[in-house]
Amino acid sequence: MLRHRQTSLTVVMDNVSKSHNLAAIIRTCDAAGIHEIHAISYRKHIFSRHNAAAGSSKWVHINLHHTIEEAYRQLRSEDKQILAAASGEQSVDFREIDYTRPTALVLGAEWDGISQEAVLGADRCIRVPMFGMVESLNVSVAGAVIIFEAQRQRLLQGMYDKPSLNEKDLNGLLFGYTYPRLADQLREKGAAYPRLDDEGFIVSPDT
Repeated sequence: MLRHRQTSLTVVMDNVSKSHNLAAIIRTCDAAGIHEIHAISYRKHIFSRHNAAAGSSKWVHINLHHTIEEAYRQLRSEDKQILAAASGEQSVDFREIDYTRPTALVLGAEWDGISQEAVLGADRCIRVPMFGMVESLNVSVAGAVIIFEAQRQRLLQGMYDKPSLNEKDLNGLLFGYTYPRLADQLREKGAAYPRLDDEGFIVSPDT
C-alpha cells in the first residue's frame, strides 16, 4: 500500500462539514492511493469536525488550515497545479486535465459550494458535465469521479509502479502501521524506530 502512495496528488476540502461526506472523501482518497489531504475550516464547529475526521483516518494524513490562502501557499511551494471543482463559463471538462502533473483538487462545501477565494486562487476550474435536471453532484460523489480519473491517468503512466515516498518516510510509516503502540512510545521518548526485516519483524540492533 505504501509503495503505491501518490505524494504528488492531493485533495483540498474547502469548508466541507458533513461527517458522512468527510468520511466518504477520505475513503476515496485512500482507495486512490492519495497520501495526504487538506481541510479548510473557517468556523470553529467545522474545524472540530475536521479534527474528528483527522483522528478517525488511519491511512490518510489530514492537514488542517484556517484559511484557503494558507493551504494554497503550501500547495504552491510543492509546485502543484490547483484545480477548483466549480461550474462556470471558464470551467473545463475534468477529463481534459493532465493529472499526472503534481495536482491539488479543491472541493467545496455542501451548501455554499466552493468559496470565491478558492476559485480566484486556483489555476483552473473544472466541472463534471451533466445532462439532467440536477445541477450539481454531492461533493463526495463529484470528488470520487474526478479522483478516479486522476488514478486512471496515473496508472497508464506507471506512476503506481514505483514508490513516491522516500525510503525513510516509507519505513517510518510502515513501522507505525505495523507496531502502532510501540511507535507511540518511541515517539514520546524521541527515540528512532528500529529496522524491520523483509517479513516485518523487528531487527535487533546487534544483528
